[in-house]
Amino acid sequence: MTVATLPAPLTVPAATGEVDSRAAYVGFGLAYVLGHGASAISLGPDPLVALPGWLPIALLGSGLAAGTVLAVLAAGRAQRGAGRGDLLSGKLLGLSWLSGFTALFLAITGLAAELGRPDLQTILWPTWSGFLVGVLYLGEGAVRRNVLHYALGTWLALTSTAALFLGVPNLFWVLAVAGGGGFAVAAVLERRRLARAALTR
Repeated sequence: MTVATLPAPLTVPAATGEVDSRAAYVGFGLAYVLGHGASAISLGPDPLVALPGWLPIALLGSGLAAGTVLAVLAAGRAQRGAGRGDLLSGKLLGLSWLSGFTALFLAITGLAAELGRPDLQTILWPTWSGFLVGVLYLGEGAVRRNVLHYALGTWLALTSTAALFLGVPNLFWVLAVAGGGGFAVAAVLERRRLARAALTR
C-alpha cells in the first residue's frame, strides 16, 4: 500500500460537519493488506510461508484498532458545533458498530458450535466481518450523504461475500487485494471529496 503517496490529513481542510476519513481508510487498508495478506500466504493446503498462527490475527487486529480510533477521532472532530439531531445520529451510528459486531460474534460462534465445525470461524470471521463493515458503511454513507463512503461500503460487502466461494487461502487474497485496494482508492478520493465539499459551503 502506498501510504507515503497519500496526502497528509491536514492538506485539505474538511468542510464543517464532514468526516475526514483518510487516516481511518489508510489504517483499515493496511490491516486488510497485512492481516489478510499474512493469512493468504500462510494458510491452506500448500502455504507459501510458515508463519505463527497469531501473527495474521495480530496484524489485522492492530490495524483495525488503529483505524477504529482514527475513525472515532475524525467523527468527533466533524461533530463539533453540530446540532442535537446530528449528534444523536452520530451516537447511533457509533452504537450500531457495537451492536452489529456483538450480533456477529453470537451468530458465528453459535453456528460453529451447532454444526460442530469450529474451523468454520476461519472462513466466516473475515468474510462476514467484511460484509458487516460494508453494510455499516452503507448506512453511514446514506446518513452523511457521503457517496464515496457508500460506494466503499458496497464494494466491501460484495467482495467479502463473493470471497466465500473461493475457500482458503484464496478468500484471503481477495480480502487483502480487493478490500485493501478499496480502502486505498477511497483514501485518495477522499481528498477530492473534501475539497469539493469545502467549495460548496
